[in-house]
Amino acid sequence: MIAPIKITEKAEHEIKNIMTTKNIPTEYQLRVGVKGGGCGGMSYALGFDKPKPDDQQFEIAGIPVLIEKKHYMFLMGMQIDFFEGDEARGFTFINPEIPKRHDA
Repeated sequence: MIAPIKITEKAEHEIKNIMTTKNIPTEYQLRVGVKGGGCGGMSYALGFDKPKPDDQQFEIAGIPVLIEKKHYMFLMGMQIDFFEGDEARGFTFINPEIPKRHDA
C-alpha cells in the first residue's frame, strides 16, 4: 500500500532528532492521525505509540509510521513539514491540493 503522506526533509530531521534526544523506545513508531471535525474542520495529530491491530504501518523517509485505517483517507496527499520562526516552531500539515491563500 502506498503511504498517504509525505515528510519533508526538515520534518524528517526533527522527528529523528526527537526520537534520539527524547529516548523514544524502539518499539514505538510515529503515529499520524486526525481529530474530530467541529466548526474548524479537521485537526491533525503527531505522537509516538506502539502499533495497534487497526493500524497501517509504513516507512517514510526512514521513519516507521502508524496510521489508523479509518484516518487513511483523511490524510491522503498530506505533507508534514517543520517550521522554525522567531516566535514559534513546530510541525505543520500541508495539503498541496489546496492553494495557499494570499491576503491582499
